[in-house]
Amino acid sequence: MSSRIEKRYNKKRRKWPFWVGGILVAFILIGGGFLLYVWDKVGDTVETMHNPLARDNDPNREKELQSIFKDNNSVNVLLLGVDEREGDKGRSDTMVLMSLNPKTESMAMLSIPRDTYVNIPGRGMDKINHAYAFGDVDLSVQTVEEAFDLPVHYYASVNMDGFKLGIDALGGVTITNDQNFSQGGTSFTEGQITLNGEQALDYIRMRKNDPRGDLGRNERQRKVITAAAKEAASFSSITKIGNILDILGGNVKTDLDMNKLQSLFSGYRNTQKNVETIEIAGSGQTIGGIWYYVVPESEFNRINTEINSHMDAKQ
Repeated sequence: MSSRIEKRYNKKRRKWPFWVGGILVAFILIGGGFLLYVWDKVGDTVETMHNPLARDNDPNREKELQSIFKDNNSVNVLLLGVDEREGDKGRSDTMVLMSLNPKTESMAMLSIPRDTYVNIPGRGMDKINHAYAFGDVDLSVQTVEEAFDLPVHYYASVNMDGFKLGIDALGGVTITNDQNFSQGGTSFTEGQITLNGEQALDYIRMRKNDPRGDLGRNERQRKVITAAAKEAASFSSITKIGNILDILGGNVKTDLDMNKLQSLFSGYRNTQKNVETIEIAGSGQTIGGIWYYVVPESEFNRINTEINSHMDAKQ
C-alpha cells in the first residue's frame, strides 16, 4: 500500500468511530427526548387522575401510609369499575379488593358481589354498590372497610368505557374461558380466547346465563383484570404509550399521587407473580321485594381472617 493511500485509509479509519459515535449520540438524544416527553406525560396524567378523598387531609394518616411503604408492608387497594350513565353518576359495577404483599410476592383478590347486603354508613342496609351512588368513592371505601373490618389504603376507580379503550390500547387480552355463552352479540367459546375491549366488557358483564350468577361473573372479572395487568407489565410498544396515558387520564381516578405510584410500582409490582382469589359465600334472598346477596357474619369474619393472614405473612 502506498504511503499516500495508507494515510487516506488511516484518516478514514480514525474518522469512523466519530461517525458511529455521532449516530449513537443522536439516538441517545432522541431517546432522551422521548423519555422526557413520556415522563412529563406520565406526570400530567397522574395529576389528572389524582382525586384524594376527604380522609387524605389527615396528617396522621399520611404518616401511617409513608411508614407502610418504608417498611415494605402490605397495601390494600380497592378497584372500582364504575358504570356511568348520562345524568347519573352510576354505580360501582365492579368491586375488587386487592391486597398486595411484597414480602411474599403475592396478591389476594377479593371480588365483592355488587348485590351484597351490607350496612352503608348513614344510609342503612342496602346493596353495597349503591354506596357509590349515595356518596361516591368516599362512601364506597368506608362501606367496604366497615363491612369487612379491613383497611383500604388506596383506591382506583375506572370508567367502564375507559376500561374498554384500555384493553384495545394494549392490543387485547388472552384468557382461558370455562364455558360457552353469548353476550352482547358475541359468542365466547371454551378454551383460550383473545378479547378486544368491547368483547372484554361483554365478557365481564354476563351473569344471567351463568349457573354461578355473580360469583361466576366475579371470576371472569378477576381473569380479565389479571390478564390486563400482566399485559401492561410486559407492554413494549412505546408508540402507544401516549395513547394509553390519554385513556388513563380521562377515565381513571385514584388517591395515589406520583410519589406513591412510584413506590407502588418499584416495591409491589412482583405481587402479581402469585395471585390468590377469594370468593364470598352467601345466598340470594328477596327482602322488601328486592333481591340481595346475603352474607352471614361468619363469612365476613372468615374473609377478614384470610386477608389479615395474607397481609401479615412473611417470606
